[in-house]
Amino acid sequence: MVGVNNGFGRKAFLILNGLVMFLVCIATLYPFLYIAAASLSDPVFISRGEIGVIPKGLNFRAYRMVANYPMIWRSYWNTIVYTVVGTFINIFGTVFAAYPLSRKSFIGRKFWNLFVFFPMLFHAGLIPQFVLVNGLKMRDTIWALVIPGAISSYYVIIMRTFFDAIPGALEESARIDGASHFTILLRIILPLSLPSLVTVGMFYAVGHWNSFFSAMMYLNDQSKLPLQIMLRNLVIQNQTDIVVDSTADDRAIVGEAVKYATIIAATLPILVVYPFIQKYFVQGVMIGSVKG
Repeated sequence: MVGVNNGFGRKAFLILNGLVMFLVCIATLYPFLYIAAASLSDPVFISRGEIGVIPKGLNFRAYRMVANYPMIWRSYWNTIVYTVVGTFINIFGTVFAAYPLSRKSFIGRKFWNLFVFFPMLFHAGLIPQFVLVNGLKMRDTIWALVIPGAISSYYVIIMRTFFDAIPGALEESARIDGASHFTILLRIILPLSLPSLVTVGMFYAVGHWNSFFSAMMYLNDQSKLPLQIMLRNLVIQNQTDIVVDSTADDRAIVGEAVKYATIIAATLPILVVYPFIQKYFVQGVMIGSVKG
């Protein structure tokens, strides 16, 4: 009877779990599918509220308008530069902060671990940060967007945990062969830490790609604005007239389609990159879940 009850309970759990995951997938995918369908539909159907997850009156007019607007491409390029440069700085700083914290021979290790953990609990605030960035003459430069958040305490702790899990015998063998800490880090630790590097790098990159508040505070030059500021202006402030080339009569109608097309254009790069690093991401999110 125990075996029968266990079998029934397992089947019930699997069915319930499958149902919950199905509902989560629908709740996650539906908004994106709706936006994609609306961006490809005739604006008339959008104004009537007749769009579901399948486009009606297939129309690429909104995408043509977005593609023909020069500032979109300029902001696209700015966002790519900010993301690439910012992520490189993030990974560089995180690795070189996490490695010494993971070494048991590091003098003052407990103090420095607490020092890294402290900013997760307390933050100076927005105004001191603005004063600091302004005092360092970084306003209206890329450095205002990538330097203040160069190292995240949370990701340093994640990386340190992964470095801790690497067998110490590997380091000892390398030390016997005369390897320095720098050689050990580059030739042993980092190759074995690829899942954690990709995972943390992905989180950093998505953060840079989606960031707009820092650009609002520190950038005044319109030619340096990232894509998310353009998206904010179109979607939230409803400034679609800067993109739409229609007459005043249908400008509002076409503007809705332009909003959806811009959202898809802003999301597409992350969707394209993610499948190629998914296997590393799945391994990386398990960092520290099992600790011997």
